[in-house]
Amino acid sequence: MANPTTPPNNAEKNAQKFFKKSEQSDTLAKRSRKKERSEHAAKTAKLRELRLAKETVDKAEADKQAVAKSEAMTDAQREKQRKRASVVKPPARIRMTY
Repeated sequence: MANPTTPPNNAEKNAQKFFKKSEQSDTLAKRSRKKERSEHAAKTAKLRELRLAKETVDKAEADKQAVAKSEAMTDAQREKQRKRASVVKPPARIRMTY
């Protein structure tokens, strides 16, 4: 009985070689895509960390400026601001014609 792993004729040998090469190239392509995906994910994670750090610094700076602004506000300005907030205008009337 013939060995099932070795093809008996030349045409089958060539076909087997071709399929092995294509299988190897597929494996290589899969490895390279996987590597590219992992590199892209690492790059995205790094950029996300940098963005979050920048947002944290910007928020701290904005909070610091808001505190400085509120401390610099005089009592008269605070009273004026409170009055503006307490005045509520009635809604505008809408005339409807038929």
